[in-house]
Amino acid sequence: MILALYSDQVIAENAPMDRRLAEIVRQRGEHIGYISSGPDPDRSFFREKAAYYAEHGLTLDPFIDLDAVVPEDLERLFSCNAIHLSGGHTGHFLQRLHNANVFERLRSWALDDGILIGTSAGAILMTPTIAVDAFFLGQQPSDITDGEALDLVPFEYFPHLNEDESFLPKLLRYSETITNRIVACRDGEGLIVHSDGVEIFGKPLMIFQGSADVISLERLDALMVSARRLEM
Repeated sequence: MILALYSDQVIAENAPMDRRLAEIVRQRGEHIGYISSGPDPDRSFFREKAAYYAEHGLTLDPFIDLDAVVPEDLERLFSCNAIHLSGGHTGHFLQRLHNANVFERLRSWALDDGILIGTSAGAILMTPTIAVDAFFLGQQPSDITDGEALDLVPFEYFPHLNEDESFLPKLLRYSETITNRIVACRDGEGLIVHSDGVEIFGKPLMIFQGSADVISLERLDALMVSARRLEM
């Protein structure tokens, strides 16, 4: 399993992570499927991502609208070399995955040596819960019900940390109420998580029990190893 967790994506600051991800995907092929978080009637968001991936020699196809998905589309999607989960409204995205009966199949596909790419909401969905999304909605994590996500990594993920100076204090307070670590990324930062290690881009923060520190590869690798042992 390989997971790429972006905060934002189509910005110059992400170039090192972009190049590394493209290298990983091309080792298996060139086709990336795209799952839209919500309606994209003129496919403007999709076209932007397609152009972005084309610059790296990759093809974005098919486009999956979870509100109108058909079996043939899913067969094409899950035959791709990687799958991209778009940004958008995280809660609505999660609900659409369930409504379309794609959630469990997507999780199984990822666990079975899949490459899953997520930007913002798409990255949050890879974690145990979407509770941190509450801060983008002016709510509290406790307000998020039915927020269980794909649970592919043993930490929560918060993108766009740089967008509002109130985010970090809120995350610190929230971290005092949970046992999970939180990885918080500014735009231009991110992670590529392998089954046997992690690659860090930029200086994301690890937030735990009311404290925040620049994440270290050793601590994050140790967290991943500990999680794998618990699953055995």
